[in-house]
Parts: sequence; structure tokens; C-alpha cells
Amino acid sequence: QVQLVESGGGLVQAGGSLTLSCAASGGTFSVDAMGWFRRAPGKEREFVARITYTGGLTFYADSVKGRFTISRDNTRKMLYLQMNSLKPEDTAVYYCARYRQGDIYKTTSYDYWGQGTQVTVSS
Repeated sequence: QVQLVESGGGLVQAGGSLTLSCAASGGTFSVDAMGWFRRAPGKEREFVARITYTGGLTFYADSVKGRFTISRDNTRKMLYLQMNSLKPEDTAVYYCARYRQGDIYKTTSYDYWGQGTQVTVSS
């Protein structure tokens, strides 16, 4: 059984930084591509970033390119999202998810999700 647990969310001022973590258990993390999504109030869940199981390739939403960095530690079964230069628009619940197949930008391409961690950016 695959379980994903996010942590590291909180309140931060605009321009600040925050690092999110996702602890994985079960499954085959070391060979699973992983992604981060977020859901802002009143909006649908949207793609943020994705990383291949090797960690060699990363993909980002245009809205976070140059500010966010996705990384992983397969030995510790951990996924990270380093967020810099945060904006109020980044306020959302952030979720980590396991990628299966298909369009990496779509939620339907991921099969396991964590409960999410709240990130609030104040101006």
C-alpha cells in the first residue's frame, strides 16, 4: 500500500522561502516518477512540478519556473519542493502524488495522493 505524507507547510511572507517534504512508504518509490500539485481556494488542483524516478529530468508549471525546485532522495524515500520568491498567488494546499502514465500536467495521470499541506503567503 502506497502512503504519501506531506509536511513543511506554513505561513510565510511574500518573497520568502519554504521547503515542503513528502514522505513515501510502500510501493516502489525508487522507480516512481513523482509530482507536486496545488489547489488554491475556489480553484481546481493544478500541476506544479514533476520529477523522473532517476531525478534526471524535472518539469515545472510556467507560474513557478525559476522559483521552485523539485528534488528527491530515493534512499530516504523523500520528495521535496523548495519554494523561493513566494507570492500571495502561491497560497494553496500542496499535494505530492505518484505518477503512473499519461500527460504529466493532468491529475488523472497520478494514482496516489497525500493529504496535502497548507501554504499561505502573506503580502
